[in-house]
Amino acid sequence: MVEEKTVLVGVSLKIDPETKVEEYLDELEFLAETAGAITVKRFTQKLDYINPKTFVGTGKIQEIAEYVQENEIDLVIFDEELSPSQLRNLDKIFEARILDRTNLILDIFAKRAQTAVAKTQVELAQYQYILPRLTGMWTHLERQRGGIGLRGPGEKEIETDRRVIRDRIAKLKTDLQKIDKQMLTQRKNRGKLVRVALIGYTNVGKSTLMNILSKADVFAENKLFATLDTTVRKIAIGNLPFLLTDTVGFIRKLPHHLVEAFKSTLDEVREADFLIHVVDISHPNFDEQLDVVISTLKDLDSADKKSMIVFNKIDAYSYTPKDEFDLTPKEKENYSLEELKQMWIGKTQDMSVFISAKKRINIEELRKMMYDEIRKIHVSRFPYDDLYYPDYDEELEQ
Repeated sequence: MVEEKTVLVGVSLKIDPETKVEEYLDELEFLAETAGAITVKRFTQKLDYINPKTFVGTGKIQEIAEYVQENEIDLVIFDEELSPSQLRNLDKIFEARILDRTNLILDIFAKRAQTAVAKTQVELAQYQYILPRLTGMWTHLERQRGGIGLRGPGEKEIETDRRVIRDRIAKLKTDLQKIDKQMLTQRKNRGKLVRVALIGYTNVGKSTLMNILSKADVFAENKLFATLDTTVRKIAIGNLPFLLTDTVGFIRKLPHHLVEAFKSTLDEVREADFLIHVVDISHPNFDEQLDVVISTLKDLDSADKKSMIVFNKIDAYSYTPKDEFDLTPKEKENYSLEELKQMWIGKTQDMSVFISAKKRINIEELRKMMYDEIRKIHVSRFPYDDLYYPDYDEELEQ
């Protein structure tokens, strides 16, 4: 497969720190790489507000357009969702295809969807995204020869008719309502077992941890959204059985259409008894990713659920020791792993454990903490099982 060449465009608002736009473009570049594109250049501009006509200023747009033409760039990707009018205006300027962050994420979801459920969810989100942008999409259709951002419903001319798309959206919503009912029935049929959900930002190692805990073979890859379909396994720690669910990863600015379309998948989080929030501590902005997940949990009315934080990838954590003669305050990149542990143990009310799923470091400590908490939930439902499921240390001795 030939990689498409792309340039990325981001705006640094004056209220944001200087480094913020580069951090966001780092993630956008990872998204582009996941979709199959190679980033050859980034363009940024500091503005008071995003230009409602062309996203960035006219001078910057002209600079980008000249670079795109001179270097035969295939894609121009913007790190925000473009409005229909912005898309139309930009399409008149650039010879390359225009994508925004939302369209890029939808493309990755379309590529990753394997089951009929995931495909239906993604198709609905795609149509909801396309509907208000139909005027601009006609120009896109003239250029379509395959490629990133073009998977799925945009490829057939007849489906760009508003009436046809609205009918299709209605049909997909009906299908998803049936799927929701089927999945609800499946969840009810799982009985009274304690339900545990793995949650976290995308690409933090949830599927790898799922494989270790369940001894199953769940697809895991160092790319964003490697897992779309919810995986549920009945597993046991010692002799204590429970259900463990691997969920789709969250991300900054997760498109609203996707949140709505994936309601049945996210219900696994809503109905879980216990949440295991996996965090990639080796990521320079892990604390921001953690906040994104917590914010999403609030949107799902699940922020108050009993949970624990699993700081993963400690084997990849690195820091720069601060010079003893430097009297300036420490930055987060100057904290050692031990210092971070002490900070987070005191900072959060949730239980926390520091592990490496890849290197299997501190997995036994994680298993003990999970056993103790799941046992409490189980015994609260079945008090007579108190003696049958001893404390974890006693369980190991048996």
